[in-house]
Amino acid sequence: MENKENRAPISQKPHMVEKPAHPEHIGGSITVEINEKKITVPMGTTILEACRENQIHIPTLCHHEDLCIAGVCRLCVVEVEGMRTLQASCAYPITSPMKIKTSTPMVRKARRHILDLMLSEHYGECYSCVRNNNCELQKLANEYGVDSYTFGHVKESQHQIDDSSYSVVRDMDKCILCKRCVRTCIDLQEVGVLEAINRGDKTTISTFMEKPLADVICINCGQCINRCPTGALHEKDDSDDIWNVIDDPTKHVVIQTAPSPRAAIGEEFGLPAGHSMTGQMNTALKRIGFDAVFDTNFTADLTIIEEGTELILRLYKALVEKDNSVSLPQFTSCSPGWVKYIEHFYPEYLPNMSSAKSPQQMFGALIKTFYADKIGVDPKDVVSVAVMPCSAKKFECNRPEMDDSGFKDVDYGLTTRELAKMIKEAGIHLPEMPKSHFDSPFGDASGAGLIFGATGGVMEAAIRSVVEFVTGAKAEDIFEKANVLPVRGFEGVKIVELPIGDKVGPVPELIKHLVPNWDWLKGATLKVAVAHGTANAKKVMENIIAGGELASCHFIEFMACPGGCIGGGGQPIPTTPEIRKKRAEAIYAEDESLELRKSHDNPFVVQIYKEFLTDGPCGHKSHELLHTHYTKRGKYIA
Repeated sequence: MENKENRAPISQKPHMVEKPAHPEHIGGSITVEINEKKITVPMGTTILEACRENQIHIPTLCHHEDLCIAGVCRLCVVEVEGMRTLQASCAYPITSPMKIKTSTPMVRKARRHILDLMLSEHYGECYSCVRNNNCELQKLANEYGVDSYTFGHVKESQHQIDDSSYSVVRDMDKCILCKRCVRTCIDLQEVGVLEAINRGDKTTISTFMEKPLADVICINCGQCINRCPTGALHEKDDSDDIWNVIDDPTKHVVIQTAPSPRAAIGEEFGLPAGHSMTGQMNTALKRIGFDAVFDTNFTADLTIIEEGTELILRLYKALVEKDNSVSLPQFTSCSPGWVKYIEHFYPEYLPNMSSAKSPQQMFGALIKTFYADKIGVDPKDVVSVAVMPCSAKKFECNRPEMDDSGFKDVDYGLTTRELAKMIKEAGIHLPEMPKSHFDSPFGDASGAGLIFGATGGVMEAAIRSVVEFVTGAKAEDIFEKANVLPVRGFEGVKIVELPIGDKVGPVPELIKHLVPNWDWLKGATLKVAVAHGTANAKKVMENIIAGGELASCHFIEFMACPGGCIGGGGQPIPTTPEIRKKRAEAIYAEDESLELRKSHDNPFVVQIYKEFLTDGPCGHKSHELLHTHYTKRGKYIA
């Protein structure tokens, strides 16, 4: 079995989340003079890009590496010789030789006046703001010596806080109209919940008909939060409620930790991106007061078994039993932002969704059934908390149908940022913590579960198991070190073909009752695809609807956030292409350091099928606890 090279996936160019180091330029190079220093740049480079590439500092607020150019805040203004007015460097392309000055008295005064005007309409004080010490406006006010309100200051709140959503809180008193959230929602994610309305000093950022977030098509991805420069957008903070249950002696409080927070939380403690803090987090969580700390990667391994088995059953029904009602390609279902996106925009394709719950929700169901019974604690006294990189996980755990354990399966979802705040509040400096292991009875998980955190990770984990299931060969003999490189990377959409060949192995004991043999797959080619960010998801869906190349895929991984979970809406701020790359590298490095790297080899997963899910993957018990269902009206429950 061999894997083909990753090919250009679809005729329609995929949305590229990660920008190249240099933009594409038409023409040659141009020499310009910046602060009396000659610099040669490709034609079309903006002044801001040229300055940053040459370590010349220019402040910005509306500019963000992930977003299109807006040029609305004007903080990046510079002097261009021969121009009557100052120019916004982020939006000024260099197309001819010119002389530029970035720090003249006129530039300095203009920037200071712009900051003063922003602060005149910025209600609230910094100490109680969620973005205190991590606010771009606050940082610039300090940088430019703002020590008084030149143009006055609003004394009363002008807007009502919108906290209707389980995931995202909007405080328009702190909005500076940079429109980053608008560009994120419209351009980066192509959801379109937010827009600038009215004109002049009446301009504001609003939802459709100014409805609360809970009543519009917000998918709760939180990408707007990650790009907001102030406290105008933030996640709904559950940390006080969690402190209360930790302090309650009648409650047994457990926490599960996803892979992506471990690769990013160090940034909240001053470490550069790319440091994995798994062991240190475990110790800190126990010192905070959690009764048990579990690894979400365990149920990521379980997800691979359940979702992979579901795919095999769909293929068997379609190819052998000739069942035309089978929905293919099968879509992954572990990203709650993606689930909500398809519910809003492509509900007719909900049957294509895997019925497997996300690892978070699978763990929640197991904690209040299998685990509660094992430790002899009444499930009503067990409080289940999940640390996730994702603000949408807050919405997911609050969906009313997520109660298959007989209780609310996951009580609270915490973002990486909230957990860092709790650790600091407990007087703990995370990098100084000794390392410790996760608690039993679930044990350690595999590297396959770990790489769920990066785009392509779910697909890679599935491929590692499926190729061994079907061929009987080791994944390491097919892919070097079992690394399925074609599904990795930050391209918007990737397609990979995996020829099975004529040699197949025996059906593993775990699923032997479901399919008799693999003869029906001899000579077949498994075709898979990976997409991250809902703008890319839209391109995939439109290609499928049009009968394009992606319609012939068998399995497609979708993640709502750019870069996958490592770029989730609950991760440390800021986020950039380089930061997401470093976080992904940390996850892959930790995966390679583990001996156990395939989900089906996890002995604790095998054990739970023997002890608890006794009718096997996709059996009655697992469907009852680990899968979603259809209602009588045919509406998908996720």
